Amino acid sequence: MTFHRRGLEIGPFNLFGLEINPTFHWYGLIIVGGILAAAWLVAWMARREKDKDPDHVWNGLIWVVALAVIFARLWHVLFPSVSSVEAGRTAQWYLTHPFDLHDGPFIIWNGGLSIFGAVLGGALGVALYARKHRLDLLGWLDMAAISVPLGQAIGRWGNFVNEELYGKPTDLPWGLRISNPPAEYAGETHFHPLFLYESLWNLASVAVLLVVWLRWRDRLKKGDFVLLYTISYGTVRFLLEFLRIEVTLSGGVNVSQTFSLGAAILAALLLAYRHRRALWGRLRPA
Repeated sequence: MTFHRRGLEIGPFNLFGLEINPTFHWYGLIIVGGILAAAWLVAWMARREKDKDPDHVWNGLIWVVALAVIFARLWHVLFPSVSSVEAGRTAQWYLTHPFDLHDGPFIIWNGGLSIFGAVLGGALGVALYARKHRLDLLGWLDMAAISVPLGQAIGRWGNFVNEELYGKPTDLPWGLRISNPPAEYAGETHFHPLFLYESLWNLASVAVLLVVWLRWRDRLKKGDFVLLYTISYGTVRFLLEFLRIEVTLSGGVNVSQTFSLGAAILAALLLAYRHRRALWGRLRPA
């Protein structure tokens, strides 16, 4: 057994005359840990609801994870990162090389999974499972929205292992040391740890959302927690992208920022509209 920065190698073993060296990558193990932690939190919340069976969490997890992975990869294929584009893997390249065994669209273990696609795919998985079993869709989506930032907070540490999701150079004491920075920053050694900023924000987000759910969920409408999560994550992702080295659109705004800001604004407008009577009652002069 050998420990590496990027994984745990077990072996080598001799199997039917073949030498194999199975490696468990830390990135994958961390992602799995985040998924299980988020699922556990939803099950814990379900036990506190009279009409929710926590067994549905574990029974439906395969639906959620499978569609989350598919959509996460699909998003990357349609909206590849700058590093992928610079390496020649544009959306057109992916679509015209479906059977490439090294970097093709189906080779998900070679990087390229988007959190936006994962959230959309996971939500679709919840919707399909809820419809099949005639469950309260918005109620389950609300609990999922509270748990998702917990999974994200844990999963982002996989970016630390892979030395990715970092920002511009910094001399701050918590700067992340990168062993192989982009050529234009070859003289720099420390960069903004965007994965850490996002992880801390997500931890704070799940704490706030969970407190609100425990104390005041009866005052909110079903679906409100989905909107609150969208506002929270959309806002932080929009702001952090300004520190990111990679951009895909002119003016320093990239695809992730455009989607994040649009989703956050739309969610805020929907939340205000759903509670317009209460808001108007507070704003109206006595």
